Amino acid sequence: MDVRRAGERYPGGDAEAGIESRHAFSFGPHYDPDNLRFGALIACNEERLAPGAGFAEHPHSHTEIVTWVAQGELTHRDSTGRETVVRAGDVQRLSAASGVRHVERNDGERPLTFVQMWLAPLSPGGDPAYEIVRGIADATPYAVPEAGAMLHVRRLAAGERTAVPDAPHVYVHVVHGEVTVDAEHLGPGDAARITDAKDVEAVGVTPTELLMWEMT
Repeated sequence: MDVRRAGERYPGGDAEAGIESRHAFSFGPHYDPDNLRFGALIACNEERLAPGAGFAEHPHSHTEIVTWVAQGELTHRDSTGRETVVRAGDVQRLSAASGVRHVERNDGERPLTFVQMWLAPLSPGGDPAYEIVRGIADATPYAVPEAGAMLHVRRLAAGERTAVPDAPHVYVHVVHGEVTVDAEHLGPGDAARITDAKDVEAVGVTPTELLMWEMT
């Protein structure tokens, strides 16, 4: 198990524009050839947008983009003409496929915090697609078959236990709270990259929200 702390993330964004970003993997000017991906995961970005702030229209291709809102509301618009508001507890996925452009903004009155995760598809190309699942439950994993991956959301009370999926690659990200994973203490923004996970448990130290990627 490889633990990466929140303070080790690469800083990004534009403070003057109300955008603060923290990147878990090699990203933009922060190139690290030893930190390009883990399993299918190629980015796990923590984003904080002030009210009225946002990312202007920009392109993506050959990427599965999954977004989890921790607080506030995220307005998504893309080049297919779709516009959606994503709230805490919703899972949004944009399959960029052969190419799509989108805008992400905080059009609300409260600060917005979200986690955006990019996965490499098993096969490039295809047509862009979009999906949103409202209020996903703990017991309902979200499958991204295009990347051979499954997202598990876990909300733990203090002292509550949950199994970490048995899989060749598991990525555990702490959205908020504190948890132990195989005796390692993790706090907000920390992550554990587990190879050949088997019989691993996560235990809430405080009320905690976890995102766990199960990957081939």
